[in-house]
Amino acid sequence: MIRLILAAIFLILYFVITLPVWIVLWIIGKFKPRARQRASQFCVRNGFKVLMFIMGVRMKVKGLEKVPRDVPVLYVSNHQSIIEAMIGYALAVGPMGFVAKAELKKAPLLKQWMDSVHCLFIDRHDMRQSLKVILAAIEEIKSGTSIWICPEGTRNKDPENNLLLEFKDGSFKIADRTGCPVVPVAIDGTWACFERQMPRCKKSRVTVTFGDPFVLKDLEKADRKAIGEYTACIIGTMIEADRAERKENT
Repeated sequence: MIRLILAAIFLILYFVITLPVWIVLWIIGKFKPRARQRASQFCVRNGFKVLMFIMGVRMKVKGLEKVPRDVPVLYVSNHQSIIEAMIGYALAVGPMGFVAKAELKKAPLLKQWMDSVHCLFIDRHDMRQSLKVILAAIEEIKSGTSIWICPEGTRNKDPENNLLLEFKDGSFKIADRTGCPVVPVAIDGTWACFERQMPRCKKSRVTVTFGDPFVLKDLEKADRKAIGEYTACIIGTMIEADRAERKENT
């Protein structure tokens, strides 16, 4: 419980201390939106790194060098925990926006910072609103900002026994419409830090594996048609390989 209390205290102090910074960046954004985005992402990235350290998240990162540096990409990951957004902003290459659940819009100050780093809020129960978010994500990619999305749509509450939930094909329209590379990302262990024993936080080892990027038009027709299943298979294989490696080392 002490980790959760410390994390809450840190968040409160972070929002209070950085409020003047956010105001300055908001003003800068009126004239130089790219400069505001870079500075905001720097603040959010480092804030999330400290928060994850307090919560007990110890990351092992593999394959980050595979992420293209010269073009925006669509990061596609599995979803075990609320921590995925923190991991995304802590590790993403270049400007990035995260597709998050609409409920986070209700969090004061958090929403303002998330808006600053081009976070998009999606209501998966509202098809029309979800489509608008996908279209907004497409525009973000076209403007040079990468997007991180979790096609499972909701947290996997039993990743120990049920490796992945179904990946929704609609998420991949972002890559289909823009032609950007898709970077599969396998994240394992985040559920053990928080979700498994809520509201307590427990020190946990989290493995983040970046797979080989691919472009939809280069895939076989059958794979493009079942792109959700295709990508889930890649991510599932990476998770299984990591778990097998852990077992060998214990």
